[in-house]
Amino acid sequence: MQLLSQISSIGSGLSRLILSVIFCLSPNGAAAHGGVAFEEDLCLISIDFLQAHFTVYQPQTRANREYCEDIPDVSRAVFVMEYLHEFLQEMPVDFRIVRDINEVGKYARWEDVAAITDLEAATVYYDPPRIEPGGYYTASYTFEEKGTYIGVVTAQHPTTDRVYNAVFYFQVGGADWGTMPFFVILLILLQTGYWLSSGGLARLRQ
Repeated sequence: MQLLSQISSIGSGLSRLILSVIFCLSPNGAAAHGGVAFEEDLCLISIDFLQAHFTVYQPQTRANREYCEDIPDVSRAVFVMEYLHEFLQEMPVDFRIVRDINEVGKYARWEDVAAITDLEAATVYYDPPRIEPGGYYTASYTFEEKGTYIGVVTAQHPTTDRVYNAVFYFQVGGADWGTMPFFVILLILLQTGYWLSSGGLARLRQ
């Protein structure tokens, strides 16, 4: 019982901490994945200091439902950017999707993409640079495999050699739960210990 009492003394605080971690790790959490993030219920992509509304659709399987990053079905996906900076309308923009072969995950950066030895081999889709003076950029790709990917948006300055990048990680065909099951099991054990040490079993027998 002494061990159970010790568990109960830390159980409550750890439970709150673990719940917070689970929320941050969950696919629907508000944490940003690299260059894409939620702000005021809008999905935004940051190409350096340049921003655009970012939306993913799966018209064949999910009708008009919008996604910010993680894509539920292994099927066609349409990526849409609505430029928020007029400067982007003058810039050649390209879009690349690569497999996360180095397993860098949610914190993928441009340096991680540059570190891929054979970028072309890891690339599943590439849309060459084009200028969209209307302010809307769309790209479409039909995924054939479930897995983790990295999206790369590159914008070229129209008059200098400056290049701006946005890099974001996403999952196709289901959420990437990662270590979340471990935290769930730990939470259950802590709560069970707290319940036993506080007399839960004795009350149940009454």
